[in-house]
Amino acid sequence: MGDLERELRDLSAWLETPDPPDVTARVRVRLSGPAPRRRRWHALAAAALVALLVAVLPPTRAAIADAVAGLLRFAGVSIATSPAPTLPSGNPSPLPGQRAVTLDEAQRAVRFPIRLPAKLGPPEQVLVADPDPMGACRVATLLYDGGALRVDAFDGRLNLAFHKEATPPGVAWVQVNGDFAVWVDGPHVLSYVDRAGQVRTETARLAASTLIWQDADVSYRLEGDLSRAEAIEIARSLR
Repeated sequence: MGDLERELRDLSAWLETPDPPDVTARVRVRLSGPAPRRRRWHALAAAALVALLVAVLPPTRAAIADAVAGLLRFAGVSIATSPAPTLPSGNPSPLPGQRAVTLDEAQRAVRFPIRLPAKLGPPEQVLVADPDPMGACRVATLLYDGGALRVDAFDGRLNLAFHKEATPPGVAWVQVNGDFAVWVDGPHVLSYVDRAGQVRTETARLAASTLIWQDADVSYRLEGDLSRAEAIEIARSLR
């Protein structure tokens, strides 16, 4: 229950809800009972977390959490927590249809505005990937520092676009400009999820620390050798 309790405590600091009745004593009695009863209450608590997350997050920032399976879906990214994620082997394949373009070409190739982080300035390279039959690309990527620092942008109204496998407790709720965001601390496995909803395991790679947030229906991934505070400052500087 440790991770579940931490998530609830983190989330409670952001909620404005009426004071609930004090049921602490009754809950403690249930949790101190026989093992089958404790397991039942653990499952109920996990289900309560799922319901709470769905209820309190605004629709455009909706997150779905499965506390039992250790899965979080937020801003077009799914994050699975595992004690031992499966590490990728070999060189990862690029995203489907990925190609290098100019910034102007990238803006014409996607159906959402491409915003630049003022803290980083113009990107060294721009990529677009996964075009539909009409040629509209699903993902735009801004690369900095020789590719060691990157910003992935994609339409947050679409289905999942990326899947992460992280080791707990390296996933935490944070805020960017007053809205919910997710911080994944340390290296983790990242794979692309195609338009059909299939995880493209051939794209799997070991990603650096990542901040995930959403702004005006556009989802962003900021990945690199950054602290949480540095990542949030870069995210706040989008123009």
